[in-house]
Amino acid sequence: MATITIRKKDKILKGEIALPASKSISNRALIIQNLSGGKLSINNLSEAEDTKLIYRLLRKIESQRNSSVTTNLDCQNAGTVFRFLTAYLALKPGRWLLTGSERMKMRPIDPLVKALKKLGASVGYLEQENFPPLLIEGKPFPGSSIEADGSISSQFITALLLIAPVLPGGLKLRLTNNISSVPYIEMTLKLLNICGIKSNFSNNTITISQQKYAQSELTIEPDWSSASYWYSMAAFAKESDLVLKSFKKESLQGDSILPEIFANFGVQTEYFGEGIRLTRSNQYCSSFDFDFSNYPDLAQTVIVTCAGLNIPSIFTGLESLRIKETDRVAALYNELKKIGFNISVNNGSELRIQPLTQTLNLEPETLNLKPETLNLKPLRTYDDHRMAMAFAPLAMILGSLKIENPQVVSKSYPGFWDDLKLAGFQILE
Repeated sequence: MATITIRKKDKILKGEIALPASKSISNRALIIQNLSGGKLSINNLSEAEDTKLIYRLLRKIESQRNSSVTTNLDCQNAGTVFRFLTAYLALKPGRWLLTGSERMKMRPIDPLVKALKKLGASVGYLEQENFPPLLIEGKPFPGSSIEADGSISSQFITALLLIAPVLPGGLKLRLTNNISSVPYIEMTLKLLNICGIKSNFSNNTITISQQKYAQSELTIEPDWSSASYWYSMAAFAKESDLVLKSFKKESLQGDSILPEIFANFGVQTEYFGEGIRLTRSNQYCSSFDFDFSNYPDLAQTVIVTCAGLNIPSIFTGLESLRIKETDRVAALYNELKKIGFNISVNNGSELRIQPLTQTLNLEPETLNLKPETLNLKPLRTYDDHRMAMAFAPLAMILGSLKIENPQVVSKSYPGFWDDLKLAGFQILE
């Protein structure tokens, strides 16, 4: 397996970076574009591998003319793609075999399948009950009033909301249990609104009537999740003057909470005409507790940042991380422990970081970390793009860091390593 070494000779962070377009918005927009019959025009589509994958699969679906032939569709390790296509294909006349990687076959899909079956969809399991792969007999079915578990993944809810406007009678969806990742559900509703679809979200119930899409145009904004890695670097820097291009205060993305979070770690955000500028202050919080229920894609970056800054922390709302590209809770524990950080897991999904010394933000030799261990054992990425990118900023405090399987970043941020070079990092293969 390929391995790279990341080095940073100083703790100065300067430059201008153009981050990729949002994968989350792009994938939703592509489904809407197809369901609307092309009424949505999309600019600045994400170059992420997940977006390229859903684009290719949608083209393959649209090219299928023989509804009696079973069409195989491989979603690889892309959870968003698998879930969105499950609902989309349930309405699409034809026989569809929807599958993915071995990890995908371990990620539950039953809450979405149950909801679709209540609506009249024909979806069956081919191997293990409640898990992919699926055999879908696509056919039209009417809308209805149904319940769905909102606690496992907002992607299940979004998959249903995306098809709601084309269901005869629309959809009334009551969400049960604690709703996870609410900002992602709101993102979906805002995108539908841009395309002329009205909705109501109140008392844990979302109502979307059958409606026609309006001719509309959407320019995909930069990805705030990808910006998190640069915020982490700014937190580790002694001096920062970094511009992230094209970001605006008004955003469809819940992860635009980043400036608020990283103000706790001495990172100041200035909005101006061309984007945002990240600078440093010496004001750190003495401890940090955070519930990631609504911001799961930021969890790895923030947790690694707190470890690197030696800030005592408690992190909750991590349940959904167990069923991502990897078990992210276990992966974080394993790799932070490997470096020498004092991390613990409580109740299965609560992470705690205890300081290595009472003084915060010291040099690694003072913290008694183990960079020499990293020369022998590269950090594992577990085939998870966010593991690679969340840990990369640690090179600023360790001086050097090895990471395996670096190409995994292509899932959401293909140019990540090139952008690090622009900011003065060395990337050695």
